[in-house]
Amino acid sequence: MATVRQDQKVLTYAQRKAFTDAVITLKKKGLYDPFVKTHVDYMALDQDNGPRVAHRAPSFLPWHRQFLLMFEQALQAINKNVSLPYWNWTAARAKNAPPFTPDFMGGDGQGGDREVPNGPFAYSKQNWPLNERIDTRPFLRRVMGVDATSLPTTDEVNLVLGLVPYDAAPYNSSSATGFRNRLEGWSGADLHNRVHDWVGGTMTGGDSPNDPVFWLHHCYIDKLWADWQAKHPGYGYLPATTTKNVIALNDPMPPWRTRRPSELIDHKPFYTYA
Repeated sequence: MATVRQDQKVLTYAQRKAFTDAVITLKKKGLYDPFVKTHVDYMALDQDNGPRVAHRAPSFLPWHRQFLLMFEQALQAINKNVSLPYWNWTAARAKNAPPFTPDFMGGDGQGGDREVPNGPFAYSKQNWPLNERIDTRPFLRRVMGVDATSLPTTDEVNLVLGLVPYDAAPYNSSSATGFRNRLEGWSGADLHNRVHDWVGGTMTGGDSPNDPVFWLHHCYIDKLWADWQAKHPGYGYLPATTTKNVIALNDPMPPWRTRRPSELIDHKPFYTYA
């Protein structure tokens, strides 16, 4: 049976704790930090005018779909009842409300370094040292509402969901038309990138998976792709054929080599969204 991913706002206390416990166990087993390193590596590699896989490219969505799927499967190896929740930031918009509560993701950063002081991932709890990081600070940081002063709205999401085709040349951050670039946030309404900036701190760098809210945010981005697919069944992944520097429909995606966008177009064999 496929996993069911739910909105984080409907999770019970027990479900929130099961999720955070599994994430911390993954960390303690040394299995979390490789996800961070993979993201750091590809954030550095992905450039508009060279080979690009995880960002600034059509494969932004299938690459992260695979990334989330592998993370979810790693959590389920610890607790089979855990699934990735999503954070619908068009509805849950407050700094001191779920998911940013002491029993779930913890709150905003405090002090000069904006260290997150509470929640399961607070450095003081000794469960969450940042080992794979891009600066010297070993603790989770958030600076909410500063780099970006507002979260995307429902109207902005609906506007992006109405866009076709999936992507367009030159298939990078300057693509003037297409759904992917608007969802990723390099132009237009700016959805994905703006949320990273709104959370701020650790979420603004290549090591953003060090903030566990990364997974909830990207789970919602993946849901929006699924919503777009349902809304536009006549439009598929582009480019469909080999194109320089980007991943075409049937090209293998680094670093996994055995996964192609074509194998991830339909998420329903793996999970569904409630």
